[in-house]
Amino acid sequence: MSRPVPRAAAITAAITLLTGLAATPAQAGPTSQRQRDFTAAATEFGIPENILLGVSYLESRWDANAGTPSTSAGYGPMHLTDLREAGVATSHHDEGTEDPRGDDARPARHPQAGPAAPPPTLQTVDEAARLLGTDAATLRSDAKQNIRGGAALLAEYHRSANDWYYAVARYSGSADQAAAQTFADEVFDTVKTGVARTTDDGQQVTLSPTPDLAVPPHGETTAANVECPKRVACESVPAPYQELPNDDYGNHDLADRPSSQKIDHIVIHDTEGYWANVLDLVQDPTYVSWHYSIRSADGLIAQHVPTKDVAWHAGNWYVNAKSIGIEHEGFAAKGTWYTEAMYRSSAKLVGYLSRKYGIPLDRAHIIGHDNVPGTTPATIPGMHWDPGPYWDWSHYFDLLGAPLGGFGLPGSSLVTIDPDFAKNQPAFTGCDGPGTTCVPRGSEAVILHSEPSESSPLLVDIGLHPKGTASTMDVADVGSRVATGQRYAVAEVRGDWTAIWYLGQKGWFQNPRNARVAKPAIGWVVTPKPGAASVPVFGRAYPEPEAYPAGVTVQAITPLPYTLSAGQKYSSGGTVGSEYYWATTFDPANHVVVKGKLKYVQIQFGHRIAFVKADDVRIVPAF
Repeated sequence: MSRPVPRAAAITAAITLLTGLAATPAQAGPTSQRQRDFTAAATEFGIPENILLGVSYLESRWDANAGTPSTSAGYGPMHLTDLREAGVATSHHDEGTEDPRGDDARPARHPQAGPAAPPPTLQTVDEAARLLGTDAATLRSDAKQNIRGGAALLAEYHRSANDWYYAVARYSGSADQAAAQTFADEVFDTVKTGVARTTDDGQQVTLSPTPDLAVPPHGETTAANVECPKRVACESVPAPYQELPNDDYGNHDLADRPSSQKIDHIVIHDTEGYWANVLDLVQDPTYVSWHYSIRSADGLIAQHVPTKDVAWHAGNWYVNAKSIGIEHEGFAAKGTWYTEAMYRSSAKLVGYLSRKYGIPLDRAHIIGHDNVPGTTPATIPGMHWDPGPYWDWSHYFDLLGAPLGGFGLPGSSLVTIDPDFAKNQPAFTGCDGPGTTCVPRGSEAVILHSEPSESSPLLVDIGLHPKGTASTMDVADVGSRVATGQRYAVAEVRGDWTAIWYLGQKGWFQNPRNARVAKPAIGWVVTPKPGAASVPVFGRAYPEPEAYPAGVTVQAITPLPYTLSAGQKYSSGGTVGSEYYWATTFDPANHVVVKGKLKYVQIQFGHRIAFVKADDVRIVPAF
């Protein structure tokens, strides 16, 4: 990689201070084995312990992750990469029957990308193994040796330049100077502020703050032609707006948001593929599109579609027309984990976009692709489910400065799902093939049962399982599952068990007093108006037929196959107007935004959001 821009006197002052702290323990008093391993490795290889801890935190948050690889094939606390072991990947856009565009006015689009071989770069485990005289398997599975391997690499990088900032930047593995610089800046900021946490395997680790640390000044890392916050590495990789044969075009639609339509949601995706392949796909006019991609190893952001335009990413045209889609390099189920560098870049981007467009920082508006509803009964089974149950929503919202849970009064009739991520380990199957048991690991998902008993069946999602069979523990089956940050109305409480209203039925989960997985919440709930036995539920908020001008095909208002009956309540995500973006031709002069008089209320209906007509329901405060 190119050497990062020098920092002159500020760097010299910072490194002098860091070097002086090299032998200083990062924590006084009794220490965990993980902490002692960092101290020993720093001493052995002559590295400031603060630097070693800071680099590891930006990679893994000091977690061991049960020996499983990250989304960029990194292993252990020091994220030593082994792409040979991680293997090939396929794009989730090619799986199932979802049409990413999701517009009934146009033919379904099902592009095929094929398998993507991992890139030959970032094979750091081999160099670490050579420096230690050991093997790659040991470095992948043994946390202590993994830390030694990372320390050996940092020491080697430092020897080549006698510059710790450069060594940290090089450790990111990025060939992009701005991305490497951003990674190093985040490490230095972490060393300055300090951090402490308990790891996924119960190890308490502390990086004591160094408030007087002279952090190097931050140069420009964001390109001039992108919509990104400062202090992230952001580049432009444009998706093509191009005419194709047979009156087709790709791979997004021009628009004028927010003047034409308000942007209500940000949709979090994962790529199910490696970085280079993903960038190739988004630049293919015959493929689909999304607004941004974020790289796992260093948090580099690439913008593909201007936020004013509509990308084809969520499988629901109403959501597409009113959202921004962000892909994260990684996998929803292959036993993988997302790096701290990626989480931080993503949170900065989402925070910037939420401020720019007035998007609330809550789980009703910052949603996963797995929370996007099917458009009609026929599309529900094929909807995608990324970023999956291993995306840490709680930590993500902490980074956004909008912590989840804990804001209601005891006994509230509304709860926020908020399990302890590390301790909450559902027994999923299917991560590495149908029926296979997934490696136990922390998760944001809480499983629902049909009765207050672990032995009772899971709930029936009649849309996902049209034959009426119970949902399963397959990692892709979201039919009986709630997620961190989502809010639900309480239907009943029996001892340590709580029932919530979910897809027209009661869903039970264990919520013991000494280990809560749901916290009291405040907010609004919707319920059918008096006299209505039930009200229809929709996957999109389309206008009434009378709202469509001549020449624009009326879009059907098709209910989903669920029941919202009298007496049931669901958390409100706010009232929205009815809209449809007619965009079926290459020339945007022919595009029309249809806005109706109908009003809808967004609700948290199951794992996915849904919409009900405002005239059908009452909106009342939760007590």
